[in-house]
Amino acid sequence: MTSYKELGLVNTRDMFAKAVKGGYAIPAYNFNNMEQMQAIIMACVETKSPVILQVSKGARDYANINLLRNMAKGATEYAHELGCDIPIVLHLDHGDSFETCKDCIDNGFSSVMIDGSSLPYEENVALTKKVVEYAHKFDVTVEGELGVLAGIEDEVQAEASHYTQPSEVIDFVSKTGVDSLAISIGTSHGAFKFTAEQCTRNADGILVPPPLRFDILKEIEKKLPGFPIVLHGSSSVPQQYVKIINEYGGKLKDSVGIPEEQLREAAKSAVCKINIDSDGRLAMTAMIRKVLAEHPEVFDPRKYLGPAREALKQMYMHKNIDVLGSAGKA
Repeated sequence: MTSYKELGLVNTRDMFAKAVKGGYAIPAYNFNNMEQMQAIIMACVETKSPVILQVSKGARDYANINLLRNMAKGATEYAHELGCDIPIVLHLDHGDSFETCKDCIDNGFSSVMIDGSSLPYEENVALTKKVVEYAHKFDVTVEGELGVLAGIEDEVQAEASHYTQPSEVIDFVSKTGVDSLAISIGTSHGAFKFTAEQCTRNADGILVPPPLRFDILKEIEKKLPGFPIVLHGSSSVPQQYVKIINEYGGKLKDSVGIPEEQLREAAKSAVCKINIDSDGRLAMTAMIRKVLAEHPEVFDPRKYLGPAREALKQMYMHKNIDVLGSAGKA
């Protein structure tokens, strides 16, 4: 067994307490490869932001858990080399079983999410509690979920969302012992979060999604004062990257994200962790398509992955400074 403390990582407990008190959210950025990890660490060191490196089940299958564990160790050493020992969490995103969570805990993850949101309520409670009991033996923090987000992210998919019921949150948290709670208030997985029929168009013809249910968030905050809340599916789907992708052969029509001003409002509340995955995929794909289209002679991966990494870094810096408010909080 490998303890996350041997890797220079931290769990989310103190990080979240400071974020709730300070009115900002910790960025939770998904990564699958070296360039994504480098971009995240460079951006967070330059903005002096704490960060959660998120690994989905799909990323575990793609990159191998042993490589991911050692990449996380490398991330802490890389941050030190860049001149700022920022707090770094290695987190399992959407763990689908006790066995998956246990495997991550045993392999150096400092935080895990157990997603039993699609199960009947009592089964969700039982599964989440089982993970918490094991994780807490090793000082690993656990995120649970109530409510279902629509959309697709790796193996996680649902056709319709189901808002979190504020009446259930006290019972769920007290029975399970979770350290944070992911809720559903209108965010959604993927780059196509809403249909065109669900949106309105602004003066520039851009689709605008329905607003987040801040009324539900406020009710949850009343019932769980100061408790760490998490938002999944919070990519903004920057249209400049969508435009570049489509300009160079892509087909991303009517892709809609969560407006950044709504995420900034959420970050000022008890929402202390905001998950962003699709935006990173879009920025990376946009730059790779652009380089390969403009320089068809290129076959060295560094020539197109380098610009993609830089685009990711700049986008993450913007998120930390202007959206999440985490800059300067390391």
